Amino acid sequence: MGDPFIRHIALLGFEKRFVPSQHYVYMFLVKWQDLSEKVVYRRFTEIYEFHKMLKEMFPIEAGDINPENRIIPHLPAPRWFDGQRAAESRQGTLAEYCSALLGLPTKISRCPHLLGFFKVRPEDLKLPAGDGQAKKPETYLVPKDSKASVTDITGPIILQTYRVIADYEKSSASEMALAVGDVVDVVEKSESGWWFCQMKTKRGWVPASYLEPLDSPDEAEEPEPNYAGEPYVTIKSYMAQMEDEMSLQEGEAIEVIHKLLDGWWVVRKEDVTGYFPSMYLQKAGEDQTRAQRQIKSRGAPPRRSSIRNAHSIHQRSRKRLSQDTYRRNSVRFLQQRRGRARPGPQSPRGAQQQQPQPERSKPQPAVPPRPSADLILHRCSESTKRKLSSAV
Repeated sequence: MGDPFIRHIALLGFEKRFVPSQHYVYMFLVKWQDLSEKVVYRRFTEIYEFHKMLKEMFPIEAGDINPENRIIPHLPAPRWFDGQRAAESRQGTLAEYCSALLGLPTKISRCPHLLGFFKVRPEDLKLPAGDGQAKKPETYLVPKDSKASVTDITGPIILQTYRVIADYEKSSASEMALAVGDVVDVVEKSESGWWFCQMKTKRGWVPASYLEPLDSPDEAEEPEPNYAGEPYVTIKSYMAQMEDEMSLQEGEAIEVIHKLLDGWWVVRKEDVTGYFPSMYLQKAGEDQTRAQRQIKSRGAPPRRSSIRNAHSIHQRSRKRLSQDTYRRNSVRFLQQRRGRARPGPQSPRGAQQQQPQPERSKPQPAVPPRPSADLILHRCSESTKRKLSSAV
């Protein structure tokens, strides 16, 4: 596989620890050439000592001979007293420093000194030992929003506690084995359905489907279905293993209508819906390189329905919508959307204004025709007739 090297270093945040005394350590996610991801913890004093040694090993690139030749990034010296404000303010500097390190020539970015510093140590795999009464570390994470400043923090983070519902055997070194009844603290919830957890002295990735909240069987953080849908593209084919799943080939365009935390999303293809692993999806128009690497390092997590001998502490199971409900609601939404988009009947010249009707005159009473002389004579008496006749 060739010599080891580091592909990427991401600053996750820092921890405020209280054992053996109060101090701060920075958390780095290190991705190696084999696509494995390791979380390491380093004090700033350690990082600065590493930096000084690196400058001694490469004096030309450090600018010791000619300042114009310096390419090794700068790093400020630690202060006499490092408090929480100092730990927060250094986050942006450290993120830029690590990025600059990996951009240096390979003789520096892949030297044993740099690789050895970011390798996992035994203390990275376990929490600081205490007497049981020591205060738990406080975790401060860098926000994932790219628009936010790296110096912004979220914390302190109160890590959520979950219970394990079934035994789980890990399949890679980055995962963590679980036993039914274990209680873990969740450090990070990935959309892939793999959550980074810690338990006593262990840390690693575990499938979210093996975990349940302690207070309720329902996951309060799960969003409501969005039947308008979000456009995604499949980056890996998947053949349905269960009736409520969907089979798709690589490169198909679909819509995501429900993003579930266990990493199995409800997708829509035309009028058909079904479960599909979110790890095999990428937003339309985005670069797929990073997602493809994630697939190689870790496959899709198992579904809750596939877990045998699951033991929940809750009397009722999680509330889940059936695929029939998803389909009915989806079809109804699509029909309404098509109806709104279909224009109503209109004349070619557009809707014409009604012209005012001419005012109608009131009907006049009918004038009876003038009777003839013969008719008048017929209706008169005989005396009258004789007078009229003589008059005529």
